[in-house]
Amino acid sequence: MSFTGPSFGPGVRTVRRALEFGRTYVVRPKGRHQATIVWLHGLGDNGSSFLSSFGSWSQLLETLPLPNIKWICPTAPTQPITIFGGFPSTAWFDVGGISEDAPDDIEGLDAAAAHVANLLSTEPADIKLGVGGFSMGAATSLYSATCYTHGKYENGNPYPAKLSAVVGLSGWLPCSKTLKNKIEQDEAARRAACLPILLCHGKVDDVVPYKFSEKSSQALSSNGFQDAAFKSYNGLGHYTIPEEMEEVCAWLTSKLGLDSRSS
Repeated sequence: MSFTGPSFGPGVRTVRRALEFGRTYVVRPKGRHQATIVWLHGLGDNGSSFLSSFGSWSQLLETLPLPNIKWICPTAPTQPITIFGGFPSTAWFDVGGISEDAPDDIEGLDAAAAHVANLLSTEPADIKLGVGGFSMGAATSLYSATCYTHGKYENGNPYPAKLSAVVGLSGWLPCSKTLKNKIEQDEAARRAACLPILLCHGKVDDVVPYKFSEKSSQALSSNGFQDAAFKSYNGLGHYTIPEEMEEVCAWLTSKLGLDSRSS
């Protein structure tokens, strides 16, 4: 995946066709089910694919030493992407450019966040819920975090899921400039302060620049997200490595209070 194509126009498209989400892949827990995490792929991928030496995301997640987690790996809808000159691709939302000034596709972000919440809606009441992802999937995960803290989507509809952990790899925070307005209320501030978030990013990422993720982390911290951690990796590009996934496993085990045993 690479972000190439014409420069961004006057704004994201205002007419959206009906979105049809693709196939969802599920990795069942090998031990006692304690948590469910929706894991979101990057632009141009799907719930079962990931272009790396690991193979697919679902294959990688199945090998992690996290036997108490159920992973749900949905596939984004295929839709025209502005940065690709309108050429269709699997994407959680439209992308006009990777820059601080590029407009956010609020409608697409809301639809993606609602899809995530819907996937979590049937989980048992005693199961901790989370969302994570890579690149555009990470951006959707972080947007979901802001919807949870705000208690509603940008369109005003209530956000139903209770998130206990959010992970973003090689991504960025959409709508960071309006984040302050979303957590001014006491309840939103409380949720922000208590929500664990982990951001990881490679310092030589040539797709989503490292500085965007770094600024996203700073935006979260400065707006009351007191449990937001940021990990950087020298020599890491736009992919994942075992060291990063080990960090994710240790962090999830700690933040979700997972058993170390498999049964």
